Amino acid sequence: MPKARHYADLVAVLTGLMWLVVFWSISLSGQIGSVEPIMAALLLLATLVLVSFVHRPTRVLMRRYHVRKRRTEMWMHLLALPLTLAFLFGVVIEELLLPLDGLQKMLLFNVFATAGWLVFVVTVLIKLAMHATRRPRGGNRA
Repeated sequence: MPKARHYADLVAVLTGLMWLVVFWSISLSGQIGSVEPIMAALLLLATLVLVSFVHRPTRVLMRRYHVRKRRTEMWMHLLALPLTLAFLFGVVIEELLLPLDGLQKMLLFNVFATAGWLVFVVTVLIKLAMHATRRPRGGNRA
């Protein structure tokens, strides 16, 4: 089972990284006024999705419970919490300091999403270290 757990962690981390690339490409596209960055990110995302659906071993592994559970945890760190925090911070900034435009709001979300993804990666690494140092069960007890 540890192999499935490691695979699930890797899939969740890479999925989160890919979505971060898409989020940041939206900000970059808005900043430079061109759609090339977002089109490149979406093409890369579509390629990875296509490969994961066509390649049978990957498709079988993606159905496993561990992968679904880790990806749900990743979405909580990458989307749910950053959206909430960006909304709350955006309201406070707009009320106390100055109005924000769409690019600044997207940048605020991107910063929170990146921080959330980094927290998820650190959490995965801590879990990996804990599982690596855990003693095997059912051993000889003297």
